[in-house]
Amino acid sequence: MNRHVIAWAVALAAATTTPAALAASAAAGKTKAAACAACHGPLGKATMPDAPNLAGQPAMYLTEQLKAYRSGARKHEVMSMMAKPLKDADIDDLSAWFASIQVQVQAP
Repeated sequence: MNRHVIAWAVALAAATTTPAALAASAAAGKTKAAACAACHGPLGKATMPDAPNLAGQPAMYLTEQLKAYRSGARKHEVMSMMAKPLKDADIDDLSAWFASIQVQVQAP
């Protein structure tokens, strides 16, 4: 049964991974993320209380959110302004960078 679950998960991941996501560069995203660091921190750990941590978030989730800010489907004054000039490749690179950051979780 575990083989079936693993095979299904691999097939789902392959089906939902876009060519753009495969071409994304975490290294390029790290460079592009300099402007994000003011609120989200240099390693994706928020420095402002109302900014979310981005480190370790799934790339697909980050991509969807940035595109929603860019299109106006999701509203936030600062994020809409920051996302507006981003091209799809920029969003993919930023998402790859933040997703690549390893997060250490400590038990309470």
